[in-house]
Amino acid sequence: MTKTTILVLAAVAALGPGSALAQKAGDWQLGAGWLHLIPQDSSKPLTFTSPVAAVVPGSGAKVGNSDTLGLHLTYFIDSQWALEGVLGVPPKFKLDGQGTLGPIGELGTARQWSPALLAKYYFNEGQAKFRPYIGIGATYVWYSDVNLTRGLQGALASRLGLPPSALSATTAKLDSSFAAVLNAGVAYQFDPHWGMAFSVSYIPLKTTAKLTTTARGIPVANSEARLKLNPIAPYLAVTYKF
Repeated sequence: MTKTTILVLAAVAALGPGSALAQKAGDWQLGAGWLHLIPQDSSKPLTFTSPVAAVVPGSGAKVGNSDTLGLHLTYFIDSQWALEGVLGVPPKFKLDGQGTLGPIGELGTARQWSPALLAKYYFNEGQAKFRPYIGIGATYVWYSDVNLTRGLQGALASRLGLPPSALSATTAKLDSSFAAVLNAGVAYQFDPHWGMAFSVSYIPLKTTAKLTTTARGIPVANSEARLKLNPIAPYLAVTYKF
């Protein structure tokens, strides 16, 4: 066996494991794991818009943290650039009263739907096990299962001089919106298929809660509260490349 042949075989043996780990054009990666949402929230006072415009002085609300199952699917355009779709089980958020609404405690709950599409850039070479990355994209956010507590409904009825809550009710709707997504993280590949990823995303997000109060089924008042959510979202996932 010539020296040249020996050197070629040695080079192939050395590159083999690294090449098997390579992220390259056409690769797909599926991931699932723990998604934690931490709202950096603030709110405007609850404001009646009809029948007479009026602000509830000192009123406010705070959104609690939430955990859910996150899912993502990544397509590698080449070894550096990738497109990623992110979604998951819609997390349930609790809204608690602040200021003059503080004595009520919990005001309501809602589920947030926020599928996102990201463009990501991976640092280091495609065959590297450890790869930091950054990403930017957008999400469309909407809400379902919006429920107000009896405490809030009773407080609104009392303020409006309405009969007991059995004869009055308040429903709420949260505005949908598009929002940017800023993302940074690291990925580690254990073998040609399995790996792990950890990232943190920031979403500058706001919405308006619009409330309608009825008495005996007839609308009698409308009110609203503006919320800035701006969640920070850590995400730890197990990944599978195919």
